[in-house]
Formats: sequence, structure tokens, C-alpha cells
Amino acid sequence: MLVIGGGNAGCAAALASARHGARTLLVERYGFLGGTATAAMVGPWMTFHSGEERIVGGIAQEIVERLVAAGGSPGHIHDASDYVATITPFDPEAHKALLFELMAESGVELLLHGYFLDAIVDGPLGAVRGARVATVGGQRVYEADVTIDASADAYVAASAGVELQQGDARGRVQPASLMFRISHVDLALTAAYLRAHPQEMRTSLPPDARDASALSAVAGMHELWNAARARGDVDVPRELVSFFASPYPDEVTVNMTRVLDVDPLDPDDLTRAEVEARAQAMSLMAFFKRDVPGFANARIAATAAQIGIRESRRIVGAYTLTRDDVLHARTFEDGVARSAYPIDIHNPSGEGTTTFRLPPGASYEIPYRCLVPAHVDGLLVAGRCISTTHEALASTRLTPTVMTLGQAAGTAAAMAVARAILPRNVPAAELRGELESDGVDLRRGVAPALQS
Repeated sequence: MLVIGGGNAGCAAALASARHGARTLLVERYGFLGGTATAAMVGPWMTFHSGEERIVGGIAQEIVERLVAAGGSPGHIHDASDYVATITPFDPEAHKALLFELMAESGVELLLHGYFLDAIVDGPLGAVRGARVATVGGQRVYEADVTIDASADAYVAASAGVELQQGDARGRVQPASLMFRISHVDLALTAAYLRAHPQEMRTSLPPDARDASALSAVAGMHELWNAARARGDVDVPRELVSFFASPYPDEVTVNMTRVLDVDPLDPDDLTRAEVEARAQAMSLMAFFKRDVPGFANARIAATAAQIGIRESRRIVGAYTLTRDDVLHARTFEDGVARSAYPIDIHNPSGEGTTTFRLPPGASYEIPYRCLVPAHVDGLLVAGRCISTTHEALASTRLTPTVMTLGQAAGTAAAMAVARAILPRNVPAAELRGELESDGVDLRRGVAPALQS
């Protein structure tokens, strides 16, 4: 089994494959694992719940529990901004270390600093038989019965001739954002400001509950933000201040930079995005120190190693998940993952975010067929490049979901190898049974109590 891409989806795929008995190699371009969670520091994870019900389990929940035990996460906590039911803060450094531990425990073979070059394909639009990879020691060829494309940008699928789509009807993708963390923050002062200015925060929390421990997320501070923009102190196309709690009481994660009209598959565009985003981060840091109560003595703890990409290519699979599937909370006989995250589309060309929500307490399923290319065999896809429409991707791209999709891909790949069948022919009912046995939440039931 060959997994290309050691992000959240690829790690879950590799773990599931190895745990089901398949010899598994995971290839990652960085010197660590975790993808957007570590290289891009995208956090907190949103969301493991729909209302009071936990809908994401399996390897994703196992990772959270291990992080909690190591002091690298508080677990699932209420989202004070009321965007989703829960958020899950985590320490990216703790996550890097944990992923290496999990790979060693499960027998996954690793190749770090390995760069995908092209797929090995039997004839025009034939079956994928592995990949060529560039390393510091030269090129290597890895053959595999099943290859999993967890590259996020569908690099393996593109090389193998899989039909692809990108962006909306005009080809535009959602904007890119560079995450950064701020330390030495006095959140008690921030909470006091919000108690005195309740109109400044989007929340259903009563004013007397807005103490420092309740500030898991802040979305608002419009007066401070608009005043700074009017003075010309900041020039970032965002409509509000947005930051989240970390596992530590004096640190927050900021999600506010926005680089517009980026094609993340164009190296010149990607370079521009990195440069612009870091300039925005410095401008935002000055804003926080100057204008936001509690941040006067703050400093940048870290910026992400790379800008966070919300969207690039998607495969055309055996089934394409649609906006209606998401918003009507559809289930499928071959459903392998659940989500309740809304469709949220960040404006590609300006400020503003459009949000469409599921009915309260509802969740939808993603069918296994979305992971299977329509016409190319020997290949499964996991992560944000599965087969969806532009609108559906705005919900499926979130980390808890892509980890579950990775677990589904790895489990299915191992089953296909063990039975000497094509991945597209893995029986859906048996795959669902394996996933449920491994803790994946596919059927509704009694939810565990949320951590406070």
C-alpha cells in the first residue's frame, strides 16, 4: 500500500491500512507529518459534533484522546462564537510528535522529504501501480497494489489521467490564509472588554459567562476593527476579528489573513500569497498589540510554515457529493464519514463569508464512491480533493472529516489487497462494518458528554 501525502487524511489512511494488515508506506514532502494541522497550523479542529451528538470517532477521536493525555489539547469544548457545536484546540508540536508515535506503533513505513513526481500507470487511463518519488538520494520507484492520493491537490490523480475540476463555475477557489499564534495574552482583560461591550462578540453566552475560560473563540470586535481600518492601520480583506483558544491559557490562534484570487497550483501565485500573507500577519499583530484589550504585551509565538489552502482540485469520482446532499443531511448505503459543518464559502475576491447551515442536530454522510475515481483503477483519493461540487467542498474540507475519509480509504485499500479485488469493488456494507468496528461514528446513537 502506498499513501502519497502525510497530512491528516494521509496519516489516517496509513494507520488504517497498516492496522488492517497491509504493508504500508507513507510518503511526505516535509520532515514531519500533519499537513494543514502542523505545516499550516490550521486549528482548532471543527467539529466532532452535531449538537450534543458526537459524529466523528475512529482514528480522529483516538488522536484527540492521545493529545489530551499528553497535555496537547483540552479536548472538545464549546465554541463560544456559536459557529459550530464544538471546537478542538491542539498544539501542532504535540501533534507532530504523536503522529510519529502512532506510525511506529502501527508499523507504518515512512519516507519523509519525499516529493511525488508521477504515477506509474498501466497504459492510457489504466490502473495505477505506484509512483515515482524524488528524494535527496535521487529518484525512487514504489510499486503498490493500491495507491492512495492524500496530496490535497490531487497530484497523483492528475498524473494518472483522472478527470478533475477546480473552483466554482468561473474556476475561482476560496482565498488562502496564513495562520499564526500569539502568546503572552491576558484573556481576562479581553473577557472584561467583551462583558462591557456585548455587541462586539457573536455568541449566545450570557454576559456573566464571558470570563477568560469561556473565551474558546472570538468572532467580532467590529468597532475596534472598523476603526483601525478607517485609520488605515490595517488593510486586510476581513470583516471581523477572529481568534481561537489554544491548549494554553495565554495563547490564541489567529485566523484573519486573507489573500485573494489565488490559484494554489500556480507557483507564482502561491509565492505571491505567501509574501502577502506574512505582511498581513505582521500588520495584524500590530493591530492586536495596539487596539485589542489583553494583547498589549503579546508576541508572535509562531507563524505557519506554509499558507493554508482551502481549495484546489477535486476528482470526478463514481459519485459527486452536492450542496443538496449536504444541506438535506443525506445518508448513503456506502456512507463512510459524517459531518455537520456548514457550507462556508470565503469570498475569493474580497471580504465576507457566505454560510449555509444544516438543520439543527442534523448531519450528512459522504459515500465511499466519492473516494473512487470514475474511470481509473488502483487508486483511492482522501482529503479535500475527493469528488464533490465547489459548494459541498466548503463543508467536507474540515480536518475531522478528512481524517475519517482517510481512515475509510486506508481500510478499503487493505480490504481490496487482501481479497485481490479492485478498490471500487469493495463491498460497501462490509466496509461500513469494519469502520464501525474501528470506532467510526456512522450510525446515530447516544452521544458522550462534552468536556467543559
